[in-house]
Amino acid sequence: MQEPQQARGLSGWWRRTRQAGAERRARRELAAELYNRLVGEARSPHFYAELGVPDTSDGRFEMIGLHAVLVMRRLRAMPDGPEIAQELFDLMFADMDRGLRELGVGDLSVGKYVKKMAAGFLHRAQALDEPLARGDGAAITPVLLRNLYVTGEEPAPEQVAALSAHLLGWSRALDAFEDAGLLRGELPPGRP
Repeated sequence: MQEPQQARGLSGWWRRTRQAGAERRARRELAAELYNRLVGEARSPHFYAELGVPDTSDGRFEMIGLHAVLVMRRLRAMPDGPEIAQELFDLMFADMDRGLRELGVGDLSVGKYVKKMAAGFLHRAQALDEPLARGDGAAITPVLLRNLYVTGEEPAPEQVAALSAHLLGWSRALDAFEDAGLLRGELPPGRP
C-alpha cells in the first residue's frame, strides 16, 4: 500500500526542516568556537601593555571587532562562509548585549547601544576592506586612530604602526589558512 501524497510531502518537509535545523546548530557551534578563539586573540595583553590600546570596555570591544572583521572577511570567501559569518556576527552582538547588561546599562537602553555598536562595526569593516585587500597597512592607521585610539593616552606612531602590521599580517595568515581548519573552528596563530 502506498503512502498518501500529502503524508509523503509532510515527511519530506519534516526531514528538510530537521536537516536545516541541524545545519544551523552546526553553524552556531562553529561560530561560537571561532568567536572564543578570536576573543582570545583580541585579549592578548601585548595589545594593551605595549601597543597602547586602551584597556577599557570600549578598547576591548574595538579589538574584538577588529579581529572579527578579519575572520568574517575570510569566511565570506568560503562556499558556506557567509552563513557562518552571519552567525558569528549575531553571536558577537548577543555577547555585547550581555556585557552591557552586566555593566549595568538599563534594559531600555541596551538595544540602542547594541544598534549603535553594530552600525559602527559595519562601518569599520567597510573602511578596512579595501586597505586589507590591497595590503596597505598605512591606510589602516587612520581607521585605528579614529575608532580605537580615541580614549586614553595618545599612542606613539610606532604603536599604531605595529597594530596595523599585526592586523594586516593576521589577515594574510587567515587568507592562507585552509578552509578545513576554519570549519573545525581553528584560527591561525596571530599574537605578536
